[in-house]
Amino acid sequence: VVIRTRKNGPLVFEIAAGVKLVDHEGNAFALPTEKPLVALCRCGHSANRPFCDGSHHRCGFLAEETAPRAAE
Repeated sequence: VVIRTRKNGPLVFEIAAGVKLVDHEGNAFALPTEKPLVALCRCGHSANRPFCDGSHHRCGFLAEETAPRAAE
């Protein structure tokens, strides 16, 4: 499973066999079945947390961090 950050947006991953999203008590969230990707809120403003609802556009959320590049 690859989790990708979107610039100024959510964390996104592809739904794959065996992938579960669980809360702090171990209870599983129902993953959407109509889409191949899941977007997780990073801004904290989604009305549908832990899932993204696009609120990052309205609240001005900024997150542009990138992974360190390998030395060449």
